[in-house]
Amino acid sequence: MNDERDSVAAGNPLRSLDEWDDYVRERYTGNQDAPVATEFVTVSPDKKKEEFRNYQAEARACVKEFYRQNHTYQTRDFVLAKKKQYLPRQRAEMGIWEAMHFLNTLVDDSDPDTDLSQIEHLLQTAEAARRDGQPRWFVLAALIHDLGKVLCLWGEPQWAVVGDTFPVGCAWSDKIVFHEFFAANADAGVARYQTRYGVYSEQCGLDGVDMSWGHDEYIYHVAREYLPEEAHYMLRYHSFYPAHREGEYEHLMSPHDREMFYWVREFNQYDLYSKSAERPDVEELRPYYENLIAEYFPQRIRW
Repeated sequence: MNDERDSVAAGNPLRSLDEWDDYVRERYTGNQDAPVATEFVTVSPDKKKEEFRNYQAEARACVKEFYRQNHTYQTRDFVLAKKKQYLPRQRAEMGIWEAMHFLNTLVDDSDPDTDLSQIEHLLQTAEAARRDGQPRWFVLAALIHDLGKVLCLWGEPQWAVVGDTFPVGCAWSDKIVFHEFFAANADAGVARYQTRYGVYSEQCGLDGVDMSWGHDEYIYHVAREYLPEEAHYMLRYHSFYPAHREGEYEHLMSPHDREMFYWVREFNQYDLYSKSAERPDVEELRPYYENLIAEYFPQRIRW
């Protein structure tokens, strides 16, 4: 109990980052009205889609506290400061497989759906995409999509690493989960930020929109020069649930954004449904994935 209180005091109400992942997974896999590309998806062998809990029900107190912090502190000034801090990519130099092992030091002993390590979860997601015959770049994007969570290992609080992402500098959609917590955000007092377009313009394109800071934006910038544009969208917007699950913010999207969001929605099904108790054999799979990584990435890249 003391550990839990200390975690909240430190700005980390979740016992692990996977607690947010589970909340999102269970919130959306029970939503029968959301667009789902089921014909391309390998569902977990341990659960049918309808067996995932629907998080329309009351969220755990720690999840609510996480979103309270996220919505309170993700201001536009904060986002711009984090971009200035991290986008020069001067934190480290390491290869993709090395980064996966680095992320693996985020120990998770609390996930209710699996006891998989971080690297096993990444392989599980990638393997689901590979079984369905997705392109090699798609499988690779699935493998690395959560690597931006290394931000936690560099001292960032949970609310600056995970969470549903959303534009800053314009009005928040009321479809964002726990929308009411934005009342405490300093941007609520900036009149321009509370208009439909804010600092942006109609159909300006998402590349010119500042998104809330986290692992999506970070891994996109780390990997963008090595992967095709379709993968860029998958990495950068896979947590942008207000858009790809709720249909919000289309007024900021260009026609090209709308076209490319096909790949965000396509990937989202693997992110949501691939989790299983069946452990991938890391050493058996390693040669395949090291070869795949070498096809797109140099031995070491900047982080």
